[in-house]
Amino acid sequence: MTTAIPPVQSPAVSPITYPTENDISAGRRLELVVLLNQRLASAVDLQLQLKQAHWNVKGPHFIGLHELFDKVSESVESSVDTIAERIVQLGGVAEGTARIAALRSRLEEYPLNIANGSAHVEAVAKALSDFGHDARQTIEQASELNDADTADIFTEVSRGIDKWLWFVEAHTQAEK
Repeated sequence: MTTAIPPVQSPAVSPITYPTENDISAGRRLELVVLLNQRLASAVDLQLQLKQAHWNVKGPHFIGLHELFDKVSESVESSVDTIAERIVQLGGVAEGTARIAALRSRLEEYPLNIANGSAHVEAVAKALSDFGHDARQTIEQASELNDADTADIFTEVSRGIDKWLWFVEAHTQAEK
């Protein structure tokens, strides 16, 4: 006899639990923590998607793409750390486990059945583009919450994502 397994539900974002002398109001800090934890989930997902591409790319441009995807992953890892640290600076709890990322990420699922370098380039470009879009939205949302520091962090994140998107998309752009 088998027992039905209940569906996994996304846990609520932890409320701010640590006191801080940060002069951003507790209400705005809570809004920022919720926003940042959502972006953290997508950033962790993005980093893992890049590793998926790095590990599984095949074809005539293997070594170049293998190394490129690894460099992009390392850059995204740095952004993951910066986002998580900002959450904690605001008195929140950075929720960055793989399970939380899988539940909360706004990115599309990475295709597991691809090997060809061109297919990985297309999938990685889509993931970078989607994350870049969300990063730019975060700049606006943080500005509306009067948090120039978080907006600045995401300006830097957006700039880095755009650079890596350019590097990846250059593999599909023909000379004119």
